[in-house]
Amino acid sequence: MKIIVQKYGGSSVADTQKIKAIAVKISNRLDGGNKIVVVVSAMGKTTDGLVKLAKEISAEPDPRELDMLLTTGEQVTAALLSMALRGSGIGSVSLNAYQAGITTTREFNEARIKNFKKDKILKLLEANDVLVVTGFQGVTDDGELTTLGRGGSDTSAVALSAALKADCEIYSDVDGIYTADPKIHPAAKKIKFITYDEMLELASTGAKVLHSRCVEIAKKHRINIYCASTFSDSEGSYVVENTIDQPVVTGLSVMENQTQVTITNLELDYSLVKTIFEDAAREHLNVDMISIINTGDTLNISFTIIEEKKKHIDASLKKMLKHLKGWNVNYHSGYAKISVVGVGMKSSYGVATRFFGALGDTPIRLVTTSEIKISCLLEDKYKEKAIKSLVAEFKL
Repeated sequence: MKIIVQKYGGSSVADTQKIKAIAVKISNRLDGGNKIVVVVSAMGKTTDGLVKLAKEISAEPDPRELDMLLTTGEQVTAALLSMALRGSGIGSVSLNAYQAGITTTREFNEARIKNFKKDKILKLLEANDVLVVTGFQGVTDDGELTTLGRGGSDTSAVALSAALKADCEIYSDVDGIYTADPKIHPAAKKIKFITYDEMLELASTGAKVLHSRCVEIAKKHRINIYCASTFSDSEGSYVVENTIDQPVVTGLSVMENQTQVTITNLELDYSLVKTIFEDAAREHLNVDMISIINTGDTLNISFTIIEEKKKHIDASLKKMLKHLKGWNVNYHSGYAKISVVGVGMKSSYGVATRFFGALGDTPIRLVTTSEIKISCLLEDKYKEKAIKSLVAEFKL
C-alpha cells in the first residue's frame, strides 16, 4: 500500500465547516488504494487562547502543566476530523500522541521527537483508510505529555513521514513558498522547487512557511515536502534535495523584533565565551549573529536575541558574571535581520558586492554569512527600503 502523510494547520481546521471540507479533500486522495495519515493542529487560534487562559492563572505557568493544557487542542481537531471521515463512510480512527507512540525528550514546551512506534500505525492502516494523529505533541518514556514548540505539527508530520518512508504534504492558508513574504513584498514569486539547505536557511532567518526543525528531519531522511494551500487547487512548492535551476539568490527573509546584546570590557578569558553560550542554550535562548572582538586587554561580545528574551538573558548574564568586575552590558532593541539565501552563491562571484551595493549608505550593525546566505542587522526604520533594494537587485 502507498502511504501519504498530510498535515493541516490551524487555519485549515478553524471551524467545523472547514473540517468537513478537509474530509472531502482527503477522501478524494484515497483512489487507487492509497492510505493516508493526517497530522492536525489545534483549531484556529485555540493554542493562543489556551496560553492566554494559563497566563490569567499564572504569569509564569509551570511548563509541565502548560503542556497538559496545550495538548488538548489537537485532540479536539483529531476527533472531529475522524468523525467527519467516518460520517462519509471512510474507515478512520484518531490517535493522540500516546496512542500513536510518539516518544520525545523530557523538555516541556520544547521537546524533540525521539521515536515513532510505526508498527502500531501500520497495523491500524491495514484496518482503516485514514489515521488522524495529533500534531505538536508527544509523550516521554515515563508517560509525561510534552509539546514540540513553534512549528511542532510540521515536525510531527515530517517525522512520521520519515518513519513510514512516505512523502509529506503540508497544507495551510499559504499556497507555497515565495521569494519573499508576500505581505511585505506583494510582487514576490512562488518558488516551485527549493533545496533543503535553502529552506533551512530561510526558515532559521524568519520565513514562516516551515519550521527549521522539520526541514532538518526531512533533509536527514530525504523526505520530499510539498507545501500548498488547503483552500485552492493551485500548485504549491516542493522542498527537495537538489534542484536543476540554481539562482544566485532564491529568497529573502526578515526576522523582526531583534535585540542586539553587547558585552564590553569582559576579562580576556575565552572560557567565559563558552560559559555564556552554554548557559543560553540551557535556558533555550537562541542567540544569533555573534561577534567577538579581542581588544588586546579585554573581550567585547555582541549577539542578537528576540526582544521578548531580553530579561532572560539579562538575568542569566548577571548571575553568571557577578564575580567579575569592570564588564558592562548594553541592549539595543528595534532591529530587524534581513537575509538573502541561494545555493547559487557557492559558484558565483560578487554576491556580497551586489548585496552591500543595493543597501547603499544604509547603516548596518552586524553582518553574518554562510556558504549560501548573507544576513545583516539594521534598525527597523531602514527595513522597508532595504527590502525593496534587495528584491530589485536580485529580481525576487
